[in-house]
Amino acid sequence: MDLFQAIFLAIVQGLTEFLPISSSGHLIVPAVLFGWADQGLAFDVAVHVGTLLAVLVYFRKDVIAILNGWFVQIFKRIPSPEAQLGWAVIIGTIPAVIAGLLVSDLVGSHLRSIEVIAATSIVFGLLLLYSDIKGGKNRTIESIGWKVALMIGLAQAVALIPGTSRSGITITCALLLGYTRESAARFSFLLSMPTIFGAGLLMSLELIETGETGVWQDLLIGAGFAAISAYICIHWFLKLLDKIGFMPFVAYRMLFGGLLFWMAYSYV
Repeated sequence: MDLFQAIFLAIVQGLTEFLPISSSGHLIVPAVLFGWADQGLAFDVAVHVGTLLAVLVYFRKDVIAILNGWFVQIFKRIPSPEAQLGWAVIIGTIPAVIAGLLVSDLVGSHLRSIEVIAATSIVFGLLLLYSDIKGGKNRTIESIGWKVALMIGLAQAVALIPGTSRSGITITCALLLGYTRESAARFSFLLSMPTIFGAGLLMSLELIETGETGVWQDLLIGAGFAAISAYICIHWFLKLLDKIGFMPFVAYRMLFGGLLFWMAYSYV
């Protein structure tokens, strides 16, 4: 892997991990267009570490508040909104963990095709548009209880299907449940922490089993650029969300899905 490829893929991963546009297809397209070989499991682990670092740093105050809320609730029996949010993140993670253990092999062997990613990019993009138009947008993140967390968690499990977008489907579900754009996005990002950590841990265990190694320079570049691009993405996404809404991302998903269909039936 040359320097340009490592930087390019790391930036793509950092941006698409949190924007509601799916990372699956965006890593397939350059491989097809430029004839790049698979970047390897070690590089995948590195960029996941980078995106996890970005979201942890950006939401460090929230994470600290949640941990403090838990300690207060456990040792002093005093509930708090921060502790409730922390439990919501845990509950919301459970469906994806169960689904991953049950169907990850099936998804990997049968659904990782350009046609599937193209279709899901378009279908779930339209669903995002519908939720942004029809959602109540009057509930805030502080009101997320275990039932809502479970529903959003079930939606997150659907993101195992390539092209769905983890952030896209969780934001869509939260909007349909009446949450504001910012609250939907913030909970989606908080929910990404254990999800990315779990995915990175599984890939790390597989990496140990296979004995695959990577060039340290590529891995450090991948982690670094993924972290920087992801942090910038989170910051500007939250800052501009209420001004631009989700229509630009929906339009992009339509165009991207069309491009993938063209590649599937004409280019490849």
